[in-house]
Amino acid sequence: MTLMTDIEHNGIAVRDKDWWRGGVIYQIYPRSFQDTNGDGVGDLKGIVERLPHVASLGVDAVWISPFFTSPMKDFGYDVSDYRDVDPMFGTLADFDELIRTAHGLGLRVMIDLVLSHTSDEHPWFKESRSSRDNPRADWYVWADPRPDGTPPNNWLSIFGGSAWAWDSRRCQYYLHNFLASQPDLNFHTPAVQEALLDVARFWLERGVDGFRLDTINFYIHDRQLRDNPPLPETLRNDSIAPSVNPYNFQDHKYDKNQPENLAFLNRLRRLMEEYPAVAAVGEVGDAQYGLEILGQYTAGEDYMHMCYAFEFLAKEKLTARRVAEVFDRVERVAPDGWACWAFSNHDVMRHASRWNLPPAAVPLFATLLMTLRGSVCLYQGEELGLPEAEVPFEALQDPYGIQFWPEFKGRDGARTPMAWTPDVPGGGFSEVTSWLPVAAAHLPLAVSLQDGDPGSVLNHYRRMIALRHAHPALLKGDMTDIHVAGDLLSFRRSAAGETLYCAFNLGDAPLEADVPPGEWQALHGPAPEGDTITLKPWQALVARLDEGRN
Repeated sequence: MTLMTDIEHNGIAVRDKDWWRGGVIYQIYPRSFQDTNGDGVGDLKGIVERLPHVASLGVDAVWISPFFTSPMKDFGYDVSDYRDVDPMFGTLADFDELIRTAHGLGLRVMIDLVLSHTSDEHPWFKESRSSRDNPRADWYVWADPRPDGTPPNNWLSIFGGSAWAWDSRRCQYYLHNFLASQPDLNFHTPAVQEALLDVARFWLERGVDGFRLDTINFYIHDRQLRDNPPLPETLRNDSIAPSVNPYNFQDHKYDKNQPENLAFLNRLRRLMEEYPAVAAVGEVGDAQYGLEILGQYTAGEDYMHMCYAFEFLAKEKLTARRVAEVFDRVERVAPDGWACWAFSNHDVMRHASRWNLPPAAVPLFATLLMTLRGSVCLYQGEELGLPEAEVPFEALQDPYGIQFWPEFKGRDGARTPMAWTPDVPGGGFSEVTSWLPVAAAHLPLAVSLQDGDPGSVLNHYRRMIALRHAHPALLKGDMTDIHVAGDLLSFRRSAAGETLYCAFNLGDAPLEADVPPGEWQALHGPAPEGDTITLKPWQALVARLDEGRN
């Protein structure tokens, strides 16, 4: 389907300002993508150097994890200057070159905005903690202790322990949902919202095409600082925090997910609407109500364009039944919302290892991801089928892993450097020792080895992304008739006069599936045999209904 070009944004011809609806976004973790200055850490120039690889996948956009000035205690998710690039990654001029290069390749650029909290080295926090009556005294969440000196309530940090840290300057506690060096901003203060909207405008004016919004449901806390109630043990899960973390013991009713957040999201959306074809995807970090919040935040055109929850980022293996259950719940709690699905990212174990997939299953799950209703995020190296890297304790960098080792090994195993070529030191990532070791298990899966192999995982991803873009039904269509029979998952996608039938064998034994009535043309997988199809282990069928013959 060809649409007329009606606007141009940042040098990219925009045929559809809703490009994000069904689009494919590639996440780049800058520290581990490509090192060009020989310090063992990836940088913006390295991203520029490797963007042709990303463009070759056929994706719509890149999401770049934080590169702002930071003490790097949480590797950039602790920002000390929202308007500059950390010298580790380069300069603003390097970022401008990245924008120009990406746009020249037809790639949009989305940046990771961390608005819920800053570093304790941010000038705003330094001023706020200096006294109780300075101009920014209420820019962060401060509270007096209880009469016995303990924290004001029972809220817990995702990184372990109380979410409150004592500050001897003000003799008050401040809130930190993550590290103690990541104090939470107080969104109940109007000036804070204005300052953060100005940050977003700064980057929009610089040419970005949108944002990935970190911990979008953490922005606003309960004004009354009420205690969170306990969560029944039967409802606990470890999709957000590891099972050994008592964070899972609470129903996080008051420390996040507040209704006032919608008003701020509306202001942010109105700002983005001033720029054509800009979009945002929000990270909804909640183990119990993620899909409900996704539905609230993406309904209509008043808030966010899309959000992702953690249903497919959890440890729970993605069975046919699980996929059907998730989409049934989406239909019930988020019928007007828009999800952005991901199987892997920088915060969770890579899904090839998390679900213990055999090599033959990896392409199958890529096909599944590209046929689901919603948008898609791919994490760097996912297109290579990379497993989780083994990182020994002595090489760990992630404070989360160090805190909960060995029951939880942290996030470093998903953050090791990309393997570009196996026959040079460092896998082509760096000429010196890298900040995390390059995984030996990744070298046989390097880009250079897979690039020219038609049967590689890399080229399978390219074909599936191309298939998605070639069919309106996969981009924006409905998803109906979801059926499960053991390891068989099937559904229909339909839009603009096009109907597709998608069937997946999510198991290690062959199975036979009924094909709906009609004349079906196989776009991927074996051709239907009359009214049935035999699927080998880990095999998929995507077929198009010949409307003219029915």
